[in-house]
Amino acid sequence: MLYRLLDHPAVTASDLTSLRTIQYGAAPISPERLAAALAIFGPCFIQLYAQTEVPNFATTLSKRDHARGADTPELLLSCGRSVMMAEVSIRDDDGASIPTGEIGEVCVRAPYTMDGYLDDPEAAAERFHGPWLRTGDLGMIDSDGYVFLKDRRSDMVISGGMNVYTAVVERVVVEAPGVAQAAVIGVPHPDWGEAVHAVVTMRAGVVLDERAVVDFCRERLAAYMRPKSVEAISEMPLTPYGKIDKKRLRASRWGDRVRQIN
Repeated sequence: MLYRLLDHPAVTASDLTSLRTIQYGAAPISPERLAAALAIFGPCFIQLYAQTEVPNFATTLSKRDHARGADTPELLLSCGRSVMMAEVSIRDDDGASIPTGEIGEVCVRAPYTMDGYLDDPEAAAERFHGPWLRTGDLGMIDSDGYVFLKDRRSDMVISGGMNVYTAVVERVVVEAPGVAQAAVIGVPHPDWGEAVHAVVTMRAGVVLDERAVVDFCRERLAAYMRPKSVEAISEMPLTPYGKIDKKRLRASRWGDRVRQIN
């Protein structure tokens, strides 16, 4: 929504003097777009980082932090520092704390984290390291306590603030006529943050018809879940365990960006 406001032809001609606060979250914001927003709307922004499982919020990038971004642009890559009622820690796969500046899983401890998932204790157990809720996001904390998100541990794509679970989309794409294998990833998008992108291999003798695959998905998936683009490759990259290597697929499409989320 913020991107669309920035792109509206009347935004620079509008009287914004009464505007006090714009609060945003749900997905990371492009630093370039945030800088443009600050130039137009002023230092009125507050970013919140949270999840359904920790529904208040865990960190905030304050108005003062946004103002500091003019002189310290790298600060605009952060989702802020932990709030009064929450603790944020970077931990390894075994739940051990990771030193400042190193990348691991972002974990949160707060009095308002979830008790569990209804009728699914095993899934709930996987989300905790003791009292620490595992967010599934990878990041680091600097010496000043600012949290910087770098990637996602899970295969989830966040497009326009909506969670897209890639396994759900893949099950549909692979049923499209002529498709042999399918891997769904998020790719950078200037409006939605990330767009759902399907990488496929085709059956022998079949040439990809991108429109046909998209139309096939249109009948079976909600609009925000449908692939916005489809790409055919000759062979899927595999991990040593024989699974499709999505990190390699993402790396070639995200280039040398500082973070692999958008």
